Amino acid sequence: MSSSAKKKQSRTPDQKGATAIIRQLVKSFDNKLKENDRDEINSKILDTLKARHKEKIVATALLKFCDSEELKPFQAELIKMHAHLERTGKKMIILFDGRDASGKGGTIRAVTRYMNEKRYRIEALGKPTEEQRTELHMKRYIERFPHAGEIVLFDRSWYNRAMVEPVMGFCSSEQYHRFLHKVTTYEENFILDAGKTILLKLYFSVTKEEQARRFDRRKNDPLRQWKLSEVDLQAQELWNEFTEKKKILLQKTHTKESKWWIVRSDNKHLARLETMKLILCSVKYRGRSRSLDFSPNPDIVIPGEKELRIMLKQEKEFGIPLS
Repeated sequence: MSSSAKKKQSRTPDQKGATAIIRQLVKSFDNKLKENDRDEINSKILDTLKARHKEKIVATALLKFCDSEELKPFQAELIKMHAHLERTGKKMIILFDGRDASGKGGTIRAVTRYMNEKRYRIEALGKPTEEQRTELHMKRYIERFPHAGEIVLFDRSWYNRAMVEPVMGFCSSEQYHRFLHKVTTYEENFILDAGKTILLKLYFSVTKEEQARRFDRRKNDPLRQWKLSEVDLQAQELWNEFTEKKKILLQKTHTKESKWWIVRSDNKHLARLETMKLILCSVKYRGRSRSLDFSPNPDIVIPGEKELRIMLKQEKEFGIPLS
């Protein structure tokens, strides 16, 4: 890994910095100031800021700009890839699964930012209705599969039945085991049909410490409080239970035809960048850039079989897998 990549990886994501400093300053101003024009407010803020704060704000802005610019060439490649799918009539399904607060939603927004919104869909299904509970578990997902030339991104998928539902008691043990036994057959029969549908299964993996930090941010930020759910509130206490289900998930549903890719997502920017590379490498399309490096970062992207070996080794050493 390059030195710049190492530097990025070691950076603490979303550090309290520039935004917090400016927010605190604005709050500290007299209410009358808010009635004045924006130029005067900006001038007051600049006068009040200390030199070290100004340096920090400039550094943060530059870092965000560089991160954004690093993604753009890959976002342009995604547009090329999508055009290829339309020309060939192929379909693409991308599953974004993993722990709560692992960055799935933000990555989906980054992936789709410049795509033609008429040719992709983001599906985030809520709780099944009473009628849906009586039907095949996969049915409500199959109903939302892509048409020719379309990409569908599932923000959580049918694999809820292998993770959240058994841990939280939302399904029976029989339903859980039946799903694990049949799911890869479903994928081979209904999804990987004659090479027309491309399936990419991504599991976003965040550390327990980083998950706790993100939950705290959600609790204290009125713009993010809606993200907190019943499952979120218990995720830390049930960490080991979710880890065990992840291990079984990889043992039972990672196959040669239907692989899992683990994305280490403590660093949101690197998780988004590497996800784009994974998507682009899953499709052979014309006009691929020869100047971009599409090779995955092995510290961020882990094949499912390697992640399973890591977890089994941890279980042997510590009694339980840790990741």
